Formats: sequence, C-alpha cells, structure tokens
Amino acid sequence: MNKKCLIQPAKRIKPFLKVCLLLLFAATFLSGTTQREIRILYMNDFHGFAAAYKPYGSDEAQGGLAYLAQRAEDLRAEKPTLFLAAGDMIQGNNWANFFKGQSSIEAMNAMNFDAMVVGNHEFDFGQTVLKERIGEARFPVLGANVVGLSTLKPYIIKDIGGLSIAVIGVVTGDTPITTLPKNVAGLQFLSPEDTVEKYVRELRGKSNIIIVLSHIGFSADTNLAKKVDGIEVIIGGHSHTKVDKPVLVGKTYIAQAFEHGKVLGVLDLTVENGNIVRASGRLEPIKPTGNENKAIGAIVAKYQQSVDSVMNDTIGESLADLDGANVRSQETNLGNLIADVMRQTSGADAAIINGGTIRTSIKQGPIRVSDVFAVLPFDNYIVAIKLTGQQIRDTLEHGVSGIEEREGKFPQVSGLVFTYDRFAPKGSRVKEVFVCGGPLVADREYTVATNDFLAAGGDGYKAFGDAVKSSKDYAVIGGAMKNDKLVYSDSGRWLRDVVIDFIKAQKKVSPRVEGRIKEVER
Repeated sequence: MNKKCLIQPAKRIKPFLKVCLLLLFAATFLSGTTQREIRILYMNDFHGFAAAYKPYGSDEAQGGLAYLAQRAEDLRAEKPTLFLAAGDMIQGNNWANFFKGQSSIEAMNAMNFDAMVVGNHEFDFGQTVLKERIGEARFPVLGANVVGLSTLKPYIIKDIGGLSIAVIGVVTGDTPITTLPKNVAGLQFLSPEDTVEKYVRELRGKSNIIIVLSHIGFSADTNLAKKVDGIEVIIGGHSHTKVDKPVLVGKTYIAQAFEHGKVLGVLDLTVENGNIVRASGRLEPIKPTGNENKAIGAIVAKYQQSVDSVMNDTIGESLADLDGANVRSQETNLGNLIADVMRQTSGADAAIINGGTIRTSIKQGPIRVSDVFAVLPFDNYIVAIKLTGQQIRDTLEHGVSGIEEREGKFPQVSGLVFTYDRFAPKGSRVKEVFVCGGPLVADREYTVATNDFLAAGGDGYKAFGDAVKSSKDYAVIGGAMKNDKLVYSDSGRWLRDVVIDFIKAQKKVSPRVEGRIKEVER
C-alpha cells in the first residue's frame, strides 16, 4: 500500500477546517454576538462592625473590614467589577455610632464602593447628619422611593466591562416606624415595587443590565422579582439573610450577604447580547486571617482608638455597690436603676425587663463607660407597649416561673410592686400587684416599658407581642410593628447609651432596694 495515499485525506481536511473556522468567525462577527464577563461584589447590614468579633455562640472570630477590603481588592483585579452596599452601613456598633457614621463613610471611600442604597438605620441620626454623610461619600447614595431628600439619587448608570449597568436603589417603606418620627419628618417613602417598576420602564432602553440595590428584605425582594419584569439582579439587605448562592426567581437573580461584614458576596455574570447566559455566585467568609488591607486597617484602628479612649471616660459615681449578680432571683438596686431609666425615658406607667439583660455588677466609686457596656452588652433599645392589667399579671407570672433555676427571665421592675410565692404552682405565684400607686385593675390599660428583645418574645415573654397583635390596626411591615399599642420605640439609641446619658446627667447615683418585689413568707 502506498503510504502517501494514507496521509492525503488529512492534508485535505486542514484547509477545510480553516475555511469552517473563518466562516464561523465571520458569522459571529456579522451577527454581533459577543460575550462579556462582569463581577458584582456586595455587602449589606454592616452596622459599623469594623473589627472582627466572636458572634454569640461562636468561639471563632469573624469579620474584619480590613480583611474584607483586601479580598475585595483581589477579586476586583480579576475582571470588571461593580462594588455595591445594600444599606445599614453607618449605624450600629460603637465604631460607627460614636462618630455618627463618619468612620464607615471614610472606610467605604477608601474601598472604592460604586454605590450604596440608604437603609432604614441610616436615618437614625437624623436628616442633618445623613446629609453630611452623603456629602462626604465619594460614591452615589441611592433612594429612588424617598421623596424629600434631594441628596439621594434614584439610580446610576455605569459602564462596566463594556456593558451599560443601571442600578436602582430602594429602601423599605416601613422606615418611618423603625426610627423616631423626627428623623424622617417631611419625607415620604413610596412603594418600592411601584418605584422600581417606574424606573425599569425608563431605563430599559438605556442600559444592558438592570440591578435593583434593595434594602427591603429577602421576602420582599422575592415578591418584587415576581411582580416586576425586567430586573436582572437584586442585591438585597435589611433582613440579614445569608443567601449562600443567588436565588433565581423567574428571570431575576436575588443575592444577599448576611451581616456585619462576616462574608463578602460575589456574583459573576456572563452577558451575551444584553442577556445573562450564565451566573454563579457565592459568599466568601471573612476572618481576621490572611492578608489585611493596610489602608483600611489604619482607618479602623484610628477610630477604634478613639472609641477605646471614650470607653475609659468616667461618666459619674456610684455611692453604693450596684448589684448585678442577683438579678435572676430578687430585686436589686442595679435592676431598679435600669428599669427606672427605661420608665422615665419612655414616659411609661411601669417598666419590666428580664434580669438576664444585666450581665455584671458595678463597684462603688467612679463609673466608666466600659462599666455600663459590661452591664448591658446587648444591642437592645427601649419600647413601650400598652398592656391590660391582666397581661401585666401574666407577664410577672412568667417572670417568676423559673426562679428555682435562676433563669434570666426573672423580672426587674419600675413603677409597680408585686408579691409572689415561689412554692405555689407555676402560673399562680403572683399575689398582689400595685401599679401607679394603686391595685392592678385587670381590664385597665397601662403603658409598660421594656426592651425590644422581650417585645419580640425573648425569654418566652408573650404578653407584649399578644398586646400588639390585639391592636385594631395591627400590621407587620418588613419585620417592624405598626399599631396603636406600640407607643414608644427608639431603635436609634441602645439602652446602654440611655443609661450612660442618665448617669452623666445625675453625676452621682445611689439606687436602693425598695421592696418592689416581695416574696411571701411561709
């Protein structure tokens, strides 16, 4: 057999393949088909947690803004990237609160964010401060459904990797009931759904991809995706939802990155002729290990040093040891002090808190900021709710039901006096109750101050929530209560900050055990 004959077909195929490839390339070129890859990095509900910390129930430190910043910088270097923040960035932890969010904005500027949507807690310092923070930001702050705050932009359009990307920002419509009324005076919060629908129609012909940067919560994001066509991506916040991989609802990808900078959201998109043909996403855990961004680390350290110096400030003096050790079994002077502050601040008839809120004691002598933070380490705020006399009795019954085990639900009170019998059956231990100087009236309404933890059913307390649900106009909007039973709510000030301000004003405190809680003798 002639070996030359065997190689002739292969020689003939090569030119044929070249022609095919040229024809394929020409067809692709003529059809205008192009693929582009872009990346979206995102975080939400940061709440000023710049330093790594150990979340409750965990022995491992998580977060750390300098480590998140470095990871974001590394990921940005790989492909064209959009870096977004989905709200609640300037309020929460003392690293942000002490400076009314200025620290957060400085760090975000250095991290080169492309845009941020305003969250409901951005309003907690009032509109004047919020305008200052927006003015300091070197990135646009969005709020398409907020009417009356001209410094907020409804949307932006940016060119990312040759694609025109529109980003519409919306915040939860329940913002007016999750902050003090004065903080949003004169503002209107329109329906996020109607607002997004309006701007999607306007932007459809001006952009390749439409992203909604949302601070309305994951459930509301899902409904938005179902009801409004034309949204390619929703980057969400508000509900602190840990969405490990983007969820596809219809043709819309929904993502959210948990809270406190403990993860960094990554969404990679492949776009062909304006359509997303491939999407993959993940949450990258952030821990205080590996590479740290030195510039962001310096910003974090600068403000933290100021926080630490404030924590050592002396705010007043106690003329007696303040007992936080026995708050789970009896009335204490420290329990009385804190309950009194809550009642006076809210203007309530009475106050009831769980002893477990109080974590330690304060020695007689100078009181430092750090002492109050040790006593009240949780991020709780004061609310006041209308309860009937019977609901107050039920609340006290629940409070003393675990006294044998020294459970944290044991009550500390203000504005009321009650007696109980620890040896009586649970549910019938409370005997006499006096409120406002007179006997408790079962069908009369009283205003009772507590913390948001108990109002939400913490430590098994149900009466507060039941009272709210009995309201004629009861509603839950985005997780917040709206009704005529909730008469005071200040989510912009932690209980510990209120106590600090009280001690500063008084200069000297000397609370006493007054017989507010009496055990029946047998």
